[in-house]
Amino acid sequence: MMDDTLRDRAPASGAPESLAPAEGEAASRQGNWRAFLRVFLDNRLATAGLLLVVAMLLFCFAGPLFYHTQQTKTDLLAQTLPPSHAHPLGTDSYGFDLLGRLMLGGQSSLEVGLASAFLATVFGALYGAISGYAGGALDSAMMRIVDMLLAIPTLVLLLVISAIFRPDLVTLIVIIAALSWLVTARLVRGEALALRDREYVQAVRLMGGKRWRIVMRHIVPNSIGVIVVNATFQVADAILLLAVLSFLGLGLPPPAASWGGILSDGLNYLYRSEERRVGKECRSRW
Repeated sequence: MMDDTLRDRAPASGAPESLAPAEGEAASRQGNWRAFLRVFLDNRLATAGLLLVVAMLLFCFAGPLFYHTQQTKTDLLAQTLPPSHAHPLGTDSYGFDLLGRLMLGGQSSLEVGLASAFLATVFGALYGAISGYAGGALDSAMMRIVDMLLAIPTLVLLLVISAIFRPDLVTLIVIIAALSWLVTARLVRGEALALRDREYVQAVRLMGGKRWRIVMRHIVPNSIGVIVVNATFQVADAILLLAVLSFLGLGLPPPAASWGGILSDGLNYLYRSEERRVGKECRSRW
């Protein structure tokens, strides 16, 4: 009878002991997230930056759901209209609503910026980690390739490649990513040179760990701070590069929009208006 009683009590007494570690780990994770949110929200600049990014995303992607415009067919009867209730920012030389055009251009800019920054960061981080961990002749050869590409002006190379290939969305993402991974590779390579001599890396090497496992499980994760910070700059640089290409007429083809193309159309309109004004003054004098 005593054995039956102990047998009945065993699962009940053992269940909380098996659940206790999992509950403690979950509570620890919640505590870490709360501490992170508390520190993040205490930083006013970081909070303001997050709110600005969220507002931009809502403007570009949620705005068209509430503000419907025609952005695929030109309307020559609605060219260069001034701001009004129907068109808060007016229309461009093709009759497109400028507010809707800004939303569409923001979508293209953010898509190109985020996608190209992701590809450049992943490839550059792996390239730099392998180069720094390998060292020796392989490291020297891989870094000379990076130095050679860095010596070429990015804008000139980008203009040449964009003139050769048809500038659609995927092509621009690949081109910008192919020119943006160099700085990431150099930064991660410097981190890898410092991390490869750490005790835990040497311990994994002595235990027979493979080089690829060391790079992926120890070098890259411990360089995540540098990688994340550089990735934020990669997004901004990619958006600026797309704006420059669009301003020069080598960006996304119509009916796609970009902020650089909108700026170029606005300047062309100002130049044409100034030419017409100067022409009228000359004719009035003569």
